[in-house]
Amino acid sequence: SFSPDTLTYTQLQPRHNHLHAPAAQTHSPTRTCRTDTLTYTHLPHRHTHLHAPAAQTHSPTRTYVSHMIHIIDTEHPWDVYSINSTHSEVISCLEWDQSGSKLLSADGDGQIKCWSMSDHLVNSWESVLSSSVDGDPIVALSWLHNGVKLALHVEMSGSTNFGEKFSRVKFSPSLTLFGGKPMEGWLAVTVSGLVTVSLLKPGGALLTASESLCRLRGRVALADIAFTGGGNIVVAATDGSSSSPVQFYKVVVSVVSEKCRIDTELLPSLFLRCTTDPLRREKYPAVTHLKFLTRENSEQVLLCASNQSGSIVECWSLRKEGLPVNNIFQHRSPVVGEKQPTILKWRILTTTNDLERVSAVALPKLPISISNTDLKVASDTKFCPGLGLALAFHDGSIQILHRLSLHTMGVFYGSSTSSSGQRPGDESAIKRQRTGGPALHFKALQFSWTSLALAGVDNHGKLHMLRVSPSMGQVLEMNTTLRHLLFLLEYCMVTGYDWWDVLLHVQPTMVHNLVEKLHEEYMRQNQALQQVLATRIVAVKASLCKLSTATAARACDFHAKLLLIAISSTLKSLLRPHVLNTPDKSPGDRLTEICAKNSDTDIDKVMINLKTEEFVLDGPPLQSLQQLIQWVGDFVLYLLANLPNQGSLVRPGFGFMRDGASLGMLREMLVMIRIWGLLKPGCLPTFTATSDNQDSMQLLFRLLTKLWLCSRDDAPPQDPDESLIDECCLLPSQLLVPSMEWLPVNDGVIVKLQGKHPLRLQFGKASSLPGGGSAAPLEVFTRSPGSQKMDNLRCVHMGVCPTEESKACTRCGCVTMLRSPNKTNAMKQWEQRWIKNCLCGGLWRRIPPSHT
Repeated sequence: SFSPDTLTYTQLQPRHNHLHAPAAQTHSPTRTCRTDTLTYTHLPHRHTHLHAPAAQTHSPTRTYVSHMIHIIDTEHPWDVYSINSTHSEVISCLEWDQSGSKLLSADGDGQIKCWSMSDHLVNSWESVLSSSVDGDPIVALSWLHNGVKLALHVEMSGSTNFGEKFSRVKFSPSLTLFGGKPMEGWLAVTVSGLVTVSLLKPGGALLTASESLCRLRGRVALADIAFTGGGNIVVAATDGSSSSPVQFYKVVVSVVSEKCRIDTELLPSLFLRCTTDPLRREKYPAVTHLKFLTRENSEQVLLCASNQSGSIVECWSLRKEGLPVNNIFQHRSPVVGEKQPTILKWRILTTTNDLERVSAVALPKLPISISNTDLKVASDTKFCPGLGLALAFHDGSIQILHRLSLHTMGVFYGSSTSSSGQRPGDESAIKRQRTGGPALHFKALQFSWTSLALAGVDNHGKLHMLRVSPSMGQVLEMNTTLRHLLFLLEYCMVTGYDWWDVLLHVQPTMVHNLVEKLHEEYMRQNQALQQVLATRIVAVKASLCKLSTATAARACDFHAKLLLIAISSTLKSLLRPHVLNTPDKSPGDRLTEICAKNSDTDIDKVMINLKTEEFVLDGPPLQSLQQLIQWVGDFVLYLLANLPNQGSLVRPGFGFMRDGASLGMLREMLVMIRIWGLLKPGCLPTFTATSDNQDSMQLLFRLLTKLWLCSRDDAPPQDPDESLIDECCLLPSQLLVPSMEWLPVNDGVIVKLQGKHPLRLQFGKASSLPGGGSAAPLEVFTRSPGSQKMDNLRCVHMGVCPTEESKACTRCGCVTMLRSPNKTNAMKQWEQRWIKNCLCGGLWRRIPPSHT
């Protein structure tokens, strides 16, 4: 089984325009399981995952009792979830689907399994479907395309419109259901030249078919799969010999009479340039890597030919060329509108010089537009993400090459060369290292979605994460660096991909500027897009603010705002119009409008203007929502009681002082709660008051309205007057102010990665994580061992040692019980909103009771 013991994060640092990690990495000689495939993905609205199969395919002498799949969330890399795959042979392929909620695994016996999350937990997976081509090893595997393709335009990075920066490209799904909905399924290529397709019908049934790639079937050692804009599939295949042609096939999948049908067609093929060069004809006998440059570009392919000690890489492009006509036909009179006949032909774009032997290839996933203007702007501004591909070598180094010209953009020297104490170019050090046994090198390598991080597994079974500079180590002005990071944050915000790898490059001094600039860009979008991105931008801001101790308090505010927006929309959704022929506005919209117009500080006077019959609800729903209502009351009290403390030192709650929209939302909810309290007094928030005749709701509403008037959107902002601050100073003597224990505590790794030195971690040991930063953590982020544990979504206490099984968010650390203790529909409706994702959009992971 795959059992590495150390995870190393390494900073790529500029050195003469190269990338260099000076620190040596030691390895454990007792753990030597080797892996050949690693897949790394950013999930839409989700967190990052890594998985690696149990063994490599090139070692016939190795035998394994069981074949495991390991899934790791990069924010908690020590927490490994291992699945016994039940594959009878070595796992050869792993592939995520576009959403990241399903995973394909294939083996050397032709078995393909589809895994999906159990209960939407990243560390709980089950095999739900499978298909097989008995005894025929799988060499390539891919999900069918869903028709979604974006283009990122560097030329438009200064535009104010997100639609111009990230445009939707016309692209057809591989197969569609009724109404144009893309059909789910997968496609695989076997070693005997067979292509097999499995289609997932809406009812859950699987349609499977197999077809030969061509009439004369031959051995396929390497293959890759790409998609065309017209919905076709292109397969590239080679038998592994550099003297044989690389064949290309068009595959068309259709459903006829409830059966899957596959049609294949031979496309133009190519011979490697190195085999036609007299000097290199016999030098590189084997093709070791065959990759389309991107999944959606079947017209550019990368080929690597190797021998025992070296490799050469070639990049080819499919071009349409005019077909020369014989002289005998050139003298006849031309027909009007007749065009010269054309033919598709592979042309070599560029090739490298002789390289060290390549051990792994990683291609960029960022869908950057490669038009001439975009490439020129990227070159002028030194914007490199999406333009480089990575080659890992057997000497432990990694080179990042330009995807079109193959010139070197950056170099990372692995630990095996730097540990010898010699300069990376010193040949004697390399010779000594070769004689001492196999060098530490990467067996598998993958870029993240924005190409700002590289994940890899080495031949000693260790997992590495490399930080890749957006400018490839070139020195930039701070404004340009911020603009690059902002551009990629916007991309993640619009697409839903996780921004974890962008955070690797954000230094604490950048956080404030990035948050402000992100907000400015967001406010320039149209109203409809702002509504779509309303919660996602708050989640991005919260992630950014956690990276600096100076802004950590604002991260509390952003989390509170996410919870506030969710509770507000849930409570308003319970309101029903009194009569069926409803006007244009819902009761919730009318409540917002009346509260915005009425600036009275008396809650009962505001209440009189509302149609109270729209607020009539049954008792059980109101009573079941009491804990959410209590949170609203406690939060208003906390906010007002801390108003006098907000000074030069930013404390939690500071972000709400100027946020008129959020204060208005709190004000609306207090009015709603006041009306519900007349119907069901048991649902009212409870406060510990020093006086028996204290009307706590009235007091809080009056002070909240005064604060809201200082920050209304339709008036210039003002500082709270002295009388308001004086009254807020008296609050703790009138009401018991609650603590901030409902805030989640994040134990992730991202806040520890701001330094320049590599961080060493061990699988299974979260306690080995060192503390980050010299400043003491905020009081709201620390919990004493004997403190009550909170369910951050249900806003209830779970006790000091909870017995209930719980789940935690991989991004913000929010904890909630796995099983619902509630029976009422109103509370179940609230819980159903967070089945798949947390408030912040992060994924859930199961945590044992002792770690809650």
